Amino acid sequence: MKQYTNNQILLDEIIQQEFKDNATYEKINDFFEYYSASIYLKNYDLSDEEIEKGVKGAGLDGGCDAIYLFANGILINDDMIETTSFPKDTKLELFIIQSKNTYGFNEDSIMKWKTVSRNLMQMGNNISDFKGRYNDDVLNSFTLFRDLYIKLIRNRIKLFINYIYISKASELHPNVQAQADELKEEVSQLFPSSTVEVRFVDANTLMDRITTYEEREYNLQLVENPITVGKRKDYIALVNLSEYYSFIIDDKGNIQKNIFESNVRDYQGNTSVNSDIQETLKNKGREDFWWLNNGITILASEVLPMTGKILKITDPEIVNGLQTSTEIFNFFSNNKEAITNETRNVLVRIVVPTDDESRDKIILATNSQTNIPKASLRATDTIHRQIEMYFKSRGLYYDRRKNYYKNLGKKSSDIISVSFLAQCLIAILLQKPDYARARPSTLLNNEEFYKKLYIDNDDLEVFYLIAIIGRKIENSLKNHNEYSKVEIGDIIFYVMLMVVAHLTSTISPTATEIRNINPDYITKEMVLAVTKKVYDSYQELGGSSKIAKGPELIKKLMYEFDSQNLE
Repeated sequence: MKQYTNNQILLDEIIQQEFKDNATYEKINDFFEYYSASIYLKNYDLSDEEIEKGVKGAGLDGGCDAIYLFANGILINDDMIETTSFPKDTKLELFIIQSKNTYGFNEDSIMKWKTVSRNLMQMGNNISDFKGRYNDDVLNSFTLFRDLYIKLIRNRIKLFINYIYISKASELHPNVQAQADELKEEVSQLFPSSTVEVRFVDANTLMDRITTYEEREYNLQLVENPITVGKRKDYIALVNLSEYYSFIIDDKGNIQKNIFESNVRDYQGNTSVNSDIQETLKNKGREDFWWLNNGITILASEVLPMTGKILKITDPEIVNGLQTSTEIFNFFSNNKEAITNETRNVLVRIVVPTDDESRDKIILATNSQTNIPKASLRATDTIHRQIEMYFKSRGLYYDRRKNYYKNLGKKSSDIISVSFLAQCLIAILLQKPDYARARPSTLLNNEEFYKKLYIDNDDLEVFYLIAIIGRKIENSLKNHNEYSKVEIGDIIFYVMLMVVAHLTSTISPTATEIRNINPDYITKEMVLAVTKKVYDSYQELGGSSKIAKGPELIKKLMYEFDSQNLE
């Protein structure tokens, strides 16, 4: 009888408990793929929704249970490639994860990686030639990687390819390690200037990540005693550039994404402002850095002076100064020798807001002069705070501040992200499921759509009902094995519109008509019946993501709906 280690026993217990608390997955092995990826990538501050979208395991996955692509720590979706600018020296990270709810590592998984890498990472191969051998989700992920890599090839890209094999093992057989070494060598030949790693994550490593304390308190070393504002709650201080660099990195030297306000933290790339910051950092003049830069604004739940020149900051949230922070990070990461000799300073403001409304006003005001996309600041609008409060009183949690409720321990099934609600609203109220499918990351950039959905419409009950409808349909499809994950992603917003059309007897439902819907009438049987009709039309047109993102499918569904009503 095999003797299991304490960590293996404890890990099994944790997985069982987490599985019971998660309403999304019916099979524990499927849940393990999601859970293990979320634990391994916890430092990337992904939402449950983002983790789930990266999971590919559904047969024909080539050993790729999950795939994630990051550029400078930001998760990349296919609609971001054309709309996002990327700076020189972009750090591109590809994570390919294999998760096995077993007690060992086997050679077969590594051999699958060898094959899929030869087939899909060889630039001379046409990815479409492998349709049928690998599922569409895997093919789309490798296409995304190749498209972004080609786009950034002139940007002195820093490529990191990471193969992560996760199981509940306690040891690694030499033959498996030998296979991993061969995989590393083969992929390194495909991308000679890249860094390729094959990591084995066992029960001990998983337990370490699960039990790692989430840092909430950070010490900030100051140059001089700070200026205090109010009753010693808010501070203004100068911080040496190298000390600030130490403040924003983790113990591995990576920038700590979790301390940057989630809605305004996307680095804007090689803009003229950032180029000026780079130039100032590289070329020391007679002027101090803070003379030439607006500085950093940090919000916190509490600030305590430890000594005259050290502040302990609880729950720091950098809401303004991301571009400056990123350039400081880039400068010292590439010039380690400059850390010990740095004499320049940056101005830092640390504020403890009185409430959420005050917090949002500070974020909006401190970012109003910077080149941050308006969509990044949408969640600070009054209507989103109202949606959050309305949902919360009814047992739903609107993730206006990314991962806020996840960090409070709320179930993922009860959390509604800003992007998911926006997709549901666009699909149902604007009858544009194609737009919702095609632009998940950039939906709120459209001023006209935003005004129609959030400004002209302020009916909180309608927002709530649409969120409930969207979540019920999502759960029904996720727990139905007839359609692949890619197919569900392609048709889900069409299904939402057609379910509402069925309940309201109109393909263009008004807010008033939606208000009269009783969500209890939306049964799994109804959802699956509507889904079959949508799916059949989707397949008739070609059954691809291109069809789901284009205008043909919604035109066909609208015509069929009108024809049925005329009969």
